[in-house]
Amino acid sequence: MSQTPAPSPMKQMALDIGLAPVSTLNNFVAAGNEAALEHLRLWAGNALRSPVPTFIWGEGGSGKSHLLRGVREALREQDSRVGWMDASTLHPPEYDEHWDAVLLDDCHLYTAEQQATAFNWFVNAQNPSHGPARWVLAAADRPPADLRLREDLRTRLGWGHVFQLHALGEAERRSVLRRAADERGVFLSDEVMDFMLTRFARDLSSLMLLLEQLDGYALRTQRAITIPLIKSMLENE
Repeated sequence: MSQTPAPSPMKQMALDIGLAPVSTLNNFVAAGNEAALEHLRLWAGNALRSPVPTFIWGEGGSGKSHLLRGVREALREQDSRVGWMDASTLHPPEYDEHWDAVLLDDCHLYTAEQQATAFNWFVNAQNPSHGPARWVLAAADRPPADLRLREDLRTRLGWGHVFQLHALGEAERRSVLRRAADERGVFLSDEVMDFMLTRFARDLSSLMLLLEQLDGYALRTQRAITIPLIKSMLENE
């Protein structure tokens, strides 16, 4: 007697429709991470900034990169210049004395060259030859003590303020998604919510982008948001 083959595991769909909205400190959902957000807001909004470095860590999807980009955006609005490096910065530039801050994202993924540059940036920012010390804000997926980096860089990353970020739980994601949909005047059935949370990237930024794209597509096609509409959007956009 033949057996029915087991269903294949559900694959997560990649969201590649349109450009993601700019990450700011104002559109970061802080549930469970209020202390870290308040710390960054106070620092970014203060002309007399403390030079004590800050390190934030947490699992993927907890919002580390969103916060660093949000700080970068806040500083740019004040015409401040920043040095930025993440894992995709293959050949980072030399330290620039005109930077007002140094932002280091994805520290756990740094190559030997990136680690050497990060150390150089850190030392120059904290002990500049001209003017006051600059702030260093860094992020990784684990606390400084667990980073597999060169020791002189690892110890420096951990000597200032350290905040752990917590990713939103299932209920919190649903609540935030529901509230965002309500604010747009969009109805999401439980079936649609389940589909969005199981078939797409689960970090909040991706879910908010998906909701924005769904809302626009539903308006253009004059249809309610349903699972067939989501599939149609993915096929046609």
